[in-house]
Amino acid sequence: MITTPIKNPSLIRLLDPEVLADPYSLYASLRDESPVMWDPYLHAWVVTRYADVADVLTRFKADRTPTPAKLAELGMEQLTPVAQVMVRQMLFLDPPQHGRVRGLAAAAFTPRRIAALRSHIQEITDSLIDAVIDDGEMEVMEMLANPLPAIVTAEMLGVPTEDHELLKKWSSDFAEMLGNFQHNPGRVAGVLRSVEEMTDYFQTAVRREATDPTEGLIGALCAAEIDGDCLSEDEIVANVVVTMVGGQETTTNLIGNGLLTLLRHPREFTALRADPRGLSAAIEELLRFESPSQHTARIAPADVEIAGQPIPAGQAVIAVMGAANRDPARFPDPGRLDLGRKDNRHLAFGWAGHFCFGAPLARMEAQAAFGTVLARLPALELEPGPIRWRPNLGLRGLQSLHVRWSK
Repeated sequence: MITTPIKNPSLIRLLDPEVLADPYSLYASLRDESPVMWDPYLHAWVVTRYADVADVLTRFKADRTPTPAKLAELGMEQLTPVAQVMVRQMLFLDPPQHGRVRGLAAAAFTPRRIAALRSHIQEITDSLIDAVIDDGEMEVMEMLANPLPAIVTAEMLGVPTEDHELLKKWSSDFAEMLGNFQHNPGRVAGVLRSVEEMTDYFQTAVRREATDPTEGLIGALCAAEIDGDCLSEDEIVANVVVTMVGGQETTTNLIGNGLLTLLRHPREFTALRADPRGLSAAIEELLRFESPSQHTARIAPADVEIAGQPIPAGQAVIAVMGAANRDPARFPDPGRLDLGRKDNRHLAFGWAGHFCFGAPLARMEAQAAFGTVLARLPALELEPGPIRWRPNLGLRGLQSLHVRWSK
């Protein structure tokens, strides 16, 4: 792929509407010109080649959240409630703390528990399509991509399903912080309010388990024990939050991004509809092609080199999975959608020890969503109009997606 040199190649350009619509030209320029680049706007190194991204995700530190004490030192005490939650989340822990928390969570978040949800996920998907099928049109994000993961997450956690819209609001606010927070200071108050509300909500749910136990993940986390070790209440709340946010945002974006991709590639969409047995492989290609999570940050554990570039200990490194997943050194013809692509070890769910905990559930929900659309919405097509992406540096997803079909 021949790229044209660009000015100001910072990742901050992902907030420009034209780059947000298609970030892959920017990524290609970075891979070709500056595969390990210092980004002065984000105060971090940016890594875009597949091999280097996988290396960063394997070797570098995940503990990158400022402690409450550090925030106070910086005069940012108002963010302390956020830090108190994030410093206990497995997403931001290194060994041995990461292994301890993930091991206890794994004792609760078992494949059997996820598999038991399969038939009910299909029932929820069918009910959402039932509500719109006679209309011949829908806004996908509002009617399918947002509510499906929210309802499934509520049921999985063991909280009332009627609270799913509240969970989705909190999840969206937390995702704004994870992917974009430092560039939207006007939302600080709203994000802090959401963090406080959901912390109170899940603390109440955890304490309720003592007298009114449920079959959900919260109850399982409360009961999880390995060699006498258990999770504290604060650890349970923090990791329920990250499970809730990851379970909703990743899956919502996968459904929206994936359906848009299929509609933009009608030949591939038609072939998949004719032979839906290829759906599992197709979902992996959709994850590679339009990754729901575009990048994540790590910290250099010592003075190291990446591709010959010295990086001092303690400096931040942004691993761009969205760029790695389009690296021609790893994926032949990476800009081509190939729903049957072989050897498709993409990085959309991360890599190594911090591989996405909820990936099996996200795949299961995507199977239900895409399978139902293929089976029940004939002659599906995009409604005319602009495609609007969420202005978020790290989490790639749509604000809206209008489609129509034959009734």
